[in-house]
Amino acid sequence: MNRPETVAKKDPDSGHTSGNGTLRGMCYSKENEFYMQKLNGSEIVIECLKEQGVDTVFGYPGGAILNIYDALYKHQDEITHILTSHEQGAAHAADGYARATGKVGVCLATSGPGATNLVTGIATAYMDSIPVVAITCNVGVSLLGKDSFQEIDIAGVTMPITKYNFIVKDVTKLASVMRRAFKIARSGRPGPVLVDITKDVTAATCDYEYEAPEEVKRQADTITEEDLEQAILMIKDSQKPFIFVGGGANLSDASEEVRAFAHKIQAPVADSLMGKGAFDGTDELYTGMAGMHGTKTSNFGITECDLLIVVGARFSDRVIGNASKFAQNAKILQLDIDPAEINKNIRVDASIIGDVKIILRRLNARLDPQNHDEWLAHIDRLKYMYPLRYNKELLTGPGIIEDIYDVTGGDAIIVTEVGQHQMWAAQYYKYKNPHTLLTSGGLGTMGYGLGAAIGAKMGRKDKIVINVAGDGCFRMNMNEIATATRYNIPVIEVVVNNHVLGMVRQWQTLYYGKRYSHTVLNDQVDFVKLAEAMGAKAYRVTKKEEFKDVLKEAIALNIPVLIDCQIHCDDKVFPMVSPGAPISDAFDDSDLKL
Repeated sequence: MNRPETVAKKDPDSGHTSGNGTLRGMCYSKENEFYMQKLNGSEIVIECLKEQGVDTVFGYPGGAILNIYDALYKHQDEITHILTSHEQGAAHAADGYARATGKVGVCLATSGPGATNLVTGIATAYMDSIPVVAITCNVGVSLLGKDSFQEIDIAGVTMPITKYNFIVKDVTKLASVMRRAFKIARSGRPGPVLVDITKDVTAATCDYEYEAPEEVKRQADTITEEDLEQAILMIKDSQKPFIFVGGGANLSDASEEVRAFAHKIQAPVADSLMGKGAFDGTDELYTGMAGMHGTKTSNFGITECDLLIVVGARFSDRVIGNASKFAQNAKILQLDIDPAEINKNIRVDASIIGDVKIILRRLNARLDPQNHDEWLAHIDRLKYMYPLRYNKELLTGPGIIEDIYDVTGGDAIIVTEVGQHQMWAAQYYKYKNPHTLLTSGGLGTMGYGLGAAIGAKMGRKDKIVINVAGDGCFRMNMNEIATATRYNIPVIEVVVNNHVLGMVRQWQTLYYGKRYSHTVLNDQVDFVKLAEAMGAKAYRVTKKEEFKDVLKEAIALNIPVLIDCQIHCDDKVFPMVSPGAPISDAFDDSDLKL
């Protein structure tokens, strides 16, 4: 991804000197004069986490990081540590915690394979702009570069998939690096930051002084009067405006501003997978997801509109289809915090750079209400003509998702893995609020969901958290069921089990002559027995009528539960746009029968 303003760097010596602040946990005299305290590097790491308000971390210990784990032991009443079953699970848990809470997620791993096991989780967070700080430890400075036991240049490995990274070889730089890592992860376009600390630094001592976290201000200095005026003129001139909302609107907590903007200019609203919840899925202006598996209404609306307003979205290839035919009839106005996204995939007519919450506030304050009744009536006709459809007589993926919505009242946090079930979860659950769909959008990481669900539940104990998985994805990180049961984290794992790699099979059916090369999973693995062996309650559902009652019971139990739902292997996700086709060529099963 082209992000010149946030290129990852290996920075062994950088860091700010500590400023003056109130000391915490320090010795002081009767005159209330505060003094520095000498701490070792591991204790400094813990104190810096406490400075940043971190209450939960996810990780897996090992030799190089033992000193930090020893310090964690001494502060277990202040920071909860969740021992995951695999370091990848820890990275995904930190990611899920961050998405669900809006805070920075934190994961820990030791050197070598421990650190490299974080890589997929770090890349997942990077592609979706999620603020995570990954803390790894390496061999001592004297052993670096000598192929020492469990040595890896993790800063070099993660350079392309972090917003920034550090190697800390000097304990006097450690506190300032930790503080910078959190600020970088949260500021501007968020993203993951890696801090790799040599083991001798975790044992060395130096003076430590508490420093309050530096305020991260919303990016507004790049919003110009000229850009605002141009945008307002474009909106006023439009007769058929359409709003496309992406993940940036969720990251900036701009849902209220998006709602006010859409109703003020009377424009229909579609979203990307990452944009779910930024605009209320039950709102009359909502048209559904856009792109490869978007609704026909959204895809046709984008194709027919005369102004496309893009709020915090990056024009993913899965959204735009054939780029040369995307929104051909429209002028395009893009609102985004990252200037690298402007004209990267789609040429736009105008843009405003900055935090989209601030941009929309300023536009809303200066725009008069618009009237587009005729355009909205046309969109309503499209909704009537092209509803989402599925077989309601059988147990199916869409039916499972609709039942989850009905039982939870649309008030749960839904986490997904990647594949058909992910698209059904995007299509059939109505996300009314931000931070309620957690899914790997950019990287498409199978095995993401269960760890992320654990992280989300740790961050939002007040919410029902349900991970929707395919049977192929569940196999990737199913060992995290043991993590959930170890700590009695009451996540619900719904496995949409078709005994195949469903999305790959769908492509093999449509484009590869039904040559099902290595996508059939008809083996002897029993997910119910497997979950029970790891300490969870488990159910198997084979009929549509069974699912709701089982889900209600699972919620009432308030313990880790797995529900194995047996569906047909050839259920498909529709609508669909063929690779390389314009999104206006969306088709469903009824079109295939013609």
